[in-house]
Amino acid sequence: MSAVATARAVRLYAAGGTEGFRVEELPVPAPGPGEILIRQTVAGLNFLDIYHRRGLYPLPALPTVIGAEAAGVVEAVGPDVTGLTPGDRIAWAGAPYGGYATHRLLPAWRALKLPDAVGDDMAAASLLRALTVEMLFTRVRVMQPGETVVVHAAAGGIGRMAIAHGRRLGLRMIGIAGGAEKVALARAAGADLVIDRRVEDPVAAVQAATDGGAHLVIDGIGGDMLARSFGMARRFGMVASLGEAAGRIPPVSVYDLGPARSIALARPSVIGFISDAETYRSAGAAVIARMAEGLIVPTGGRLPLDRIAEAHDRLESGAGTGALLLDTGA
Repeated sequence: MSAVATARAVRLYAAGGTEGFRVEELPVPAPGPGEILIRQTVAGLNFLDIYHRRGLYPLPALPTVIGAEAAGVVEAVGPDVTGLTPGDRIAWAGAPYGGYATHRLLPAWRALKLPDAVGDDMAAASLLRALTVEMLFTRVRVMQPGETVVVHAAAGGIGRMAIAHGRRLGLRMIGIAGGAEKVALARAAGADLVIDRRVEDPVAAVQAATDGGAHLVIDGIGGDMLARSFGMARRFGMVASLGEAAGRIPPVSVYDLGPARSIALARPSVIGFISDAETYRSAGAAVIARMAEGLIVPTGGRLPLDRIAEAHDRLESGAGTGALLLDTGA
């Protein structure tokens, strides 16, 4: 199969630090059955990418191009692809990965058409995070109006989107953030209460503000924080562990969950959630409709492929606010 495009891509050669990245020129073959060729204008950066780079979540093989979401334009379609034509604006999220590139082949079912109201930056910054929130509130625990949700890292992308969407669903949203600037961002997203973890103990503050704790605690921090999150959940509530930004989670005993606490622990994967084509299409349509209505993650910067190491360092530091984007230059 002859190449129809040359991609400029960031390939990961070894798990560990950013020194494992190399920017290279790669041939891209013509799309085969069930595939499309897309020109990616912008990719979203997520902590999932950090986990892949570190080797915390192993990849099938190296070297490879990582990146779990991007937006762009269809350039060519495979012989049996219907419903998509060259020139269509699309976004995608999930596996197979490949966001850190100007061009890539993509399974056609992964392409979600974008309306005019949703720009490429908006889609690349928000899609995977919005799908994560959709998973949390509809699959991990079906939330009911009036229930309480605690969100760690409330000033981050998932945190702010969860707060905003939770308010639309009639939920009471409590955010936990570190420092005055991040507290203000969580409040601006619509949180009913924001706890500054640098000023007060978040477990005591959640318990003081609720009748026995939250129905759902969303913990993307990991490390030793997960054990503290158990103390924020009400009896028969749930803690959803999304990530390990603060490091590996120590082993959890079933006795940490009950019987005295009687809480549930979920370790959901948005990549697993959207691995089913029907679920992906229906959830994707729902979140893109919400983006068109204005429910988005604010962006926090846009860096070119050549500055991928800086982009990962900024994301990993947790110092910034808003979603980081990778400008492919395509």
